[in-house]
Amino acid sequence: MAAPAAAFEVKTLSPPPPPRRARGVLPGFGLTLGYTMVYLSLLVLIPLSAVFIRSLGLGWGHFYEVVTAPRVVASLRLSFGASLIAALINVIFGLIVAWVLVRYTFPFKRLVDAMVDLPFALPTAVAGIALTALYAPNGWLGKWLLPLGIKVAFTPLGIVVALTFIGLPFVVRTLQPVLEDLDREVEQAAATLGASAAQSFVRVIMPALWPALLTGFALAFARAVGEYGSVIFIAGNMPMKSEIAPLLIVTKLEQYDYAGATAIAVVMLVLSFGLMLGINALQHWALSRHGGR
Repeated sequence: MAAPAAAFEVKTLSPPPPPRRARGVLPGFGLTLGYTMVYLSLLVLIPLSAVFIRSLGLGWGHFYEVVTAPRVVASLRLSFGASLIAALINVIFGLIVAWVLVRYTFPFKRLVDAMVDLPFALPTAVAGIALTALYAPNGWLGKWLLPLGIKVAFTPLGIVVALTFIGLPFVVRTLQPVLEDLDREVEQAAATLGASAAQSFVRVIMPALWPALLTGFALAFARAVGEYGSVIFIAGNMPMKSEIAPLLIVTKLEQYDYAGATAIAVVMLVLSFGLMLGINALQHWALSRHGGR
């Protein structure tokens, strides 16, 4: 008898299903972006737009007259000039403080590290009163500086001191993580190739620190421009001499000159945004240059 023919079942292989996209913690891009824009609009964009709209009530002629008044120009020059000087001082000494905290071990290091954050926790009014008590002509430090011809309290120099005090933590805390992540072997390799300590610092360490330095400078500068509480006690608040722009805005608000106050605020906002934009562009250039090496 002939054997039955074997039956063969042909199976077609279907393509595997596409991998499922992993679900994120947050919803999709569209919904997340929508929430982000609404949140930023409520907190930032709408209040800033209100400042611009309120200042437009003056008219261009009156607006120009208000913002170019000698008292306004002097206060703006003092605010931005003192903030720039204080931020530059903090870049230099903030780098030194961050370097010491990262590279060296010494007694009470944790205490010193915690003291860096003191301007964050200390109320600005308390800081202003404390600095005034120290640097007043009869203060602990002021009485020794006055015979040398250095008067700090109630002068523009006192404003720089106060702005330096409140801006230092921004530079230190920005530089510390970068210094901790720097590979020490790169410095050792530079030393084995004959580079001195100064050459290693300039050519190896500083290129990696530039973006963080610019970020710390920008944060310290932005914090100093709008500072009010710690400055009014030590500044003296003399018009045309030691009056900062935030104080002049408060003065106009107390006089019910809301349009004039918003006009000064608009000028400060535009100048601050332009400076921050330039700093961010410089930071982007430093990042791209360092990344290309």
